Amino acid sequence: MTGGTLAPPLRLLVRASAALAAGNEAAFEAELRRAADGVADPVAVEEALLQSYLFLGFPAAIAALARWRAISGRPAADVDALATPDAVEAWALRGAEVCGRVYGRAYEQLRRNVRRIHPALDRWMVTEGYGKVLGRPGLGLRERELCIVALLAGAGRAPQLHSHLRGALRAGARPDEVTEALEEGLAGRPAETARSARALWKRVRDAGKDG
Repeated sequence: MTGGTLAPPLRLLVRASAALAAGNEAAFEAELRRAADGVADPVAVEEALLQSYLFLGFPAAIAALARWRAISGRPAADVDALATPDAVEAWALRGAEVCGRVYGRAYEQLRRNVRRIHPALDRWMVTEGYGKVLGRPGLGLRERELCIVALLAGAGRAPQLHSHLRGALRAGARPDEVTEALEEGLAGRPAETARSARALWKRVRDAGKDG
C-alpha cells in the first residue's frame, strides 16, 4: 500500500509488524532500515518488536530484535527496570486497566471465559500480556493496537483480530486508521482470508467500539 492516513512513523511500525507476522523478511528488513534512517523513534520500534512475542512467540521476537540490533547498530540497555521481578504488582494493576480499555464492557466476560479455560492463563493475560508488555511506556496504546491489528491480520489469527479491531477503536484509533492497518496486514494473504477479515472488520465497524 502507498499513501494512507497513518503518519509515516506509525505506518512504518504497522508495516514492520505485518511483515514480521507474515514472515516476509525482505519487507521487514526494509522497514527496519527506514527506521534506522530516522523515520521512526527507535524506542517505539523496539516496543513494537517486543510486543510481538505475545502473538508470535519468543523465537520470532528474539530474531526480530536481533535483526534490529544488527541493522540499527543500537545496543540494548544493560537493564530494563520495567522488566524486573519486583514490578509484578505494578504489572497486575496496569494490566487490569489496559485490558479493560481494550475490551470495554466485555472485560469481565473475557476474564470469566479465560479463567474457565485455565486460571493461570487469566492471570498471565492480565499481568504478563497487558501489564508487563502492552502497558509499557514508549509506545501508546492506540499505536500498539494498530500494530497488533496488522500483525494478527498478517498471521491469520481471526479470533484475536476480532478483539483487537475493537480494541484499536477503544484505544482512540479512527476507523480509517484501523482499515489501513488491516490492509497492511492482509497484503499477500490468500484472497479468502482477506475477504473474511474485511467482512469481520465491517461488522466491528458497523457495531462501533462498544458493539
